[in-house]
Amino acid sequence: MSRTWWRGAAIYQVYLRSFADGNGDGVGDLAGLRGRLPYLKELGIGAIWLNPWYPSPMADGGYDVADYRDIEPVFGTLAEAEKFIAEAHELDIKVIIDVVPNHSSTESAWFEQALSDRSVRERFWFRDEPNDWKSIFGGSAWTQVADGQWYLHLFAPEQPDFNWENPEVHQEFEDVLRFWFDRGVDGFRIDSAALLFKSENSYEDLDEVHDVYRRWREIADSYGERILIGEVWLPDQERFARYLRPDELHTAFNFDFLSCPWDPAELRRVIDLTLATHAPIGAPPTWVLSNHDVTRPVTRYGRADTTFAHGGALHGTPSDLELGYRRARAAALLAMALPGCVYVYQGEELGLPEVEDLPDVVRQDPMYARSDGANPGRDGCRVPLPWSGEEPPFGFGTGTPWLPQPETWRKLTAEAQAADLGSMLNLYRSALALRRDLLGDGTLTWLPLGGPGVLAFTRESGLTCVVNLSSEPVRLPPGEVLLVSGPLEDGTLPPDTAAWVS
Repeated sequence: MSRTWWRGAAIYQVYLRSFADGNGDGVGDLAGLRGRLPYLKELGIGAIWLNPWYPSPMADGGYDVADYRDIEPVFGTLAEAEKFIAEAHELDIKVIIDVVPNHSSTESAWFEQALSDRSVRERFWFRDEPNDWKSIFGGSAWTQVADGQWYLHLFAPEQPDFNWENPEVHQEFEDVLRFWFDRGVDGFRIDSAALLFKSENSYEDLDEVHDVYRRWREIADSYGERILIGEVWLPDQERFARYLRPDELHTAFNFDFLSCPWDPAELRRVIDLTLATHAPIGAPPTWVLSNHDVTRPVTRYGRADTTFAHGGALHGTPSDLELGYRRARAAALLAMALPGCVYVYQGEELGLPEVEDLPDVVRQDPMYARSDGANPGRDGCRVPLPWSGEEPPFGFGTGTPWLPQPETWRKLTAEAQAADLGSMLNLYRSALALRRDLLGDGTLTWLPLGGPGVLAFTRESGLTCVVNLSSEPVRLPPGEVLLVSGPLEDGTLPPDTAAWVS
């Protein structure tokens, strides 16, 4: 891959606990991931992004990090992580890992020291009196310790926020970046990238954060082909673009597209706004349909309201899964045809629906506990993958999976879909292969085709993408049909279907 491989890459997100279990304990691990690398190579991705693999009490699925320089024993060892990186590189697959700079774990050495020694509490946000801030997971953002002081946690109480006014925190994370770059990691996805600094009135997108990322960019550039990716949830596109200036982050997630309803006018608006935001700073857009925090597309696109928002994820809202499946296939071709890089969340390529009927007793997301059950949380998109067989655990491993899999997934296993030319898996394989040669980085030109309910554009390679969001079939432009998300009807493109035409 070139030095700018990330500008048009197809990146596959691995939620390690739920990908593949190599040792039979019911939890996904590095052994399972290493064994499935050939699957990912055949799928056609260029990079893997892993959610946190560090030692953690798992109060928030690994985002409560106890040690940034080691591997959670449930997942494997540091030596095994190094083997995984080397094996991925042998297959020409890059490796991106999460870094979590906003908060740590109450079981980290630093926080345990802070509880017993007030002289080092300035590494975190300790105060004699709390303010009225609320946790993003619900409830107060402050917890009191034994000697009467309070510490800040924008997320769960087990996740104390670092104080980025303290130079020790800066040095710690710069050392962490080098530690993993030295082991061959190709980049970092930065969790909650806009939240690091706090003032008396705000904790989001303060100007000081940009100095941190300028320094991180210097470190990344000193290693050559390394990238920094921001998780930046900001409604203001101007402020969002500041994170992507040439001396800061390389890319950031496009949450406007992820949250957008299945609506032609809204999709066109978001795509145009995204391209207009990125073009002046020369950064490539990213296109994301789902991730480990988001309702799976098959379920979301089958609802009457197809938007997504963390505060109201519409859990339990009726969903026409057949309609959602058809739209998810079309959305995949749309996302992969757009200029920039695309992310695929594990199981998206299998067309998995959200699991909304998990028993309460198995739910582990702190959102569920912190809301007294009002918010079922994000476990429904984190259920372990079905690989093969007719009944659970569907080839995930030999043990009982940490979250139960639906019996109906027997039709959605990777094994079953590999043998079905019309499956979601084979649609993704075909699309990613074509994308590698014909799409990726660049620009697009909109085409006046089919009326307001149709999105149509052409790319530099000559490939035209047509997505029919209207209620009537539309005629395709002249040319060879390379790929369609569903069958054509007398040569026309049915509603909720997409096509690539050469």
